[in-house]
Amino acid sequence: MIHMRNVSKIYDNGAVALDRASVDIESGEFVFIVGASGAGKSTFIKMLFREELPTSGELVVNGHDIRKMTRKEVPYLRRELGVIFQDYRLLPDKTVFENVAFAMQVIEAPRRLMQRSVNSVLDVVGLRDKYKCFPHQLSGGEQQRVAIARAIVNDPAIVIADEPTGNLDPETSWDIMDIFTRINRAGTTIVMATHDKAIVDTMRRRVIAIEDGHIVRDEARGGYGYEAANK
Repeated sequence: MIHMRNVSKIYDNGAVALDRASVDIESGEFVFIVGASGAGKSTFIKMLFREELPTSGELVVNGHDIRKMTRKEVPYLRRELGVIFQDYRLLPDKTVFENVAFAMQVIEAPRRLMQRSVNSVLDVVGLRDKYKCFPHQLSGGEQQRVAIARAIVNDPAIVIADEPTGNLDPETSWDIMDIFTRINRAGTTIVMATHDKAIVDTMRRRVIAIEDGHIVRDEARGGYGYEAANK
């Protein structure tokens, strides 16, 4: 599903965000990407949907060679991915239904399919009764649920989440993680960058730790830090 071999990312100012990183993520996995701020987590995540381009190495995401893709091919890659951010990135002048439907409008999905699919994913995230609300009428947790619904409405092969619980209180964070767990159980691959030690230590999924641009740990059922991993 994701094949990364000797991937480096060096910015124009000489900063090394990733240094010869190699990792393989299989279909259906749930993987946490952890590390301190500035370690390289966000760069790792952004390269998966080609917001950042590797400087060297090989990166293949769902059959797409990231470094060899043309700009015209990038939208086709992103149609196969669901991307979720810490700051939600909802359209403020659109309702919950319209925000989710927008992802289907982009790919010119039939209206009948759009209605059915949007209602279905709003059921998954528990917001069917809020479909007429605008983002400013929702709590932070509800806005993130809308962002998740938008990310999964086109049935992506991979969901990529960059600090999706970063702005949420602990109880709401667990509600969001429950949604991610159900999505993963349905067969979707999930790659999530997070600082949330409690979530990572409790869920005990695969953990890839990045430190100063290097992958320093890759454990099948790890914790956030070395102490948790060695308990």
